[in-house]
Amino acid sequence: MIEPNPFYDAIEGTWPPARTKAVGPWLIRDGRGGGKRVSAAIATCAITDGDVPEAEAAMRGLGQVPLFMIRCDDIALDAMLARRGYTMVDPTNGYCIAPGQLTDIPIPRVTTFAIWEPLAIMGEIWAKGGIRPARLDVMARAKIKTGILARWNEKPAGAAFVALHDGIAMVHAVEVLPHQRRQGVAQWIMRQAAFWAQDQGAATLAVLTTASNDAANGLYQRLGFQPLPGYHYRTAPEDT
Repeated sequence: MIEPNPFYDAIEGTWPPARTKAVGPWLIRDGRGGGKRVSAAIATCAITDGDVPEAEAAMRGLGQVPLFMIRCDDIALDAMLARRGYTMVDPTNGYCIAPGQLTDIPIPRVTTFAIWEPLAIMGEIWAKGGIRPARLDVMARAKIKTGILARWNEKPAGAAFVALHDGIAMVHAVEVLPHQRRQGVAQWIMRQAAFWAQDQGAATLAVLTTASNDAANGLYQRLGFQPLPGYHYRTAPEDT
């Protein structure tokens, strides 16, 4: 098990925004279209109600919707934004496991491959799941990383991205083609991620999934992942 702050740091380090800027008590992220995780503002210390407009102005200055990531210690901020009419979106669960717990079973031959740069077929798989070029740019910004290509039934089946930050390997962008689902492909992807993490000397393998994704939550629990504090977002009422 890892503590919340190293876990949140690993999220930032393995799925990095284009740039960040400290604005008062906030860390403002420039996401460049890479999604909520790289665009949401983070509180770096205690916040008062009067601090919120400063963050809103900074995000609007980047052409971004005012959006805040609410982590496990941000209870007061969460209540403050709710009073201002901000809507909760995308509650997200975190999970972690020691890589060695997933390297006990050999991966069937030619089932998964750790590859960087991503192959064209990996980009096509990600695109079908809504993971488009701006998110591929996020992947490219990570320092120590790999992609994972999965095959099943002798055809491409899925793709994922794994990156390393301070001993934590984190899996992102897991996508399995619809006709290849419910056949164990995602399990092999996670096991390949564990082998890669182990090769990098990582002590922990971590992953994120939305709370509403029953299939992913069930898979990680069955594989033995332990729950971690997650997060959710608050988005400006006029932008929902």
